[in-house]
Amino acid sequence: MKFFVDNWYLIVMALVSGGLLLWPRIRAGGGAGAVTAAEAVQLINRERAVLIDVSEPTEYAAGHAIGSKSVPLGGLEASNDLPKNKTLPLVVVCATGARASRAVATLNKLGFANARPLAGGLKAWREANLPVEKSA
Repeated sequence: MKFFVDNWYLIVMALVSGGLLLWPRIRAGGGAGAVTAAEAVQLINRERAVLIDVSEPTEYAAGHAIGSKSVPLGGLEASNDLPKNKTLPLVVVCATGARASRAVATLNKLGFANARPLAGGLKAWREANLPVEKSA
């Protein structure tokens, strides 16, 4: 106990530094298993990953990652737009990454074990200067 009392400042510094290391991951809104925009591109190019955008139709029309499929979060379970091959990697996108994490949980229940949210969502995709298009 004397060690903790004598070295309280070292313990505080260790806790603060650990928190600072975790902060970017927490702030990105991706949670565990989230992929960065660069990792998503690698999954698309190397493993034929499918981009699933769970934004609302109006958000999707305003701007989405090129090649992404629009499957709003509310209709995810009943959608016919999901790939038939449940082993394909899925990268789930929304505006900020918050809905994508919820969508991944739903996709896991549907049997898509290889679904991962995009950390930071479409915002991070744009910041990485990756292509975005608007629907007509």
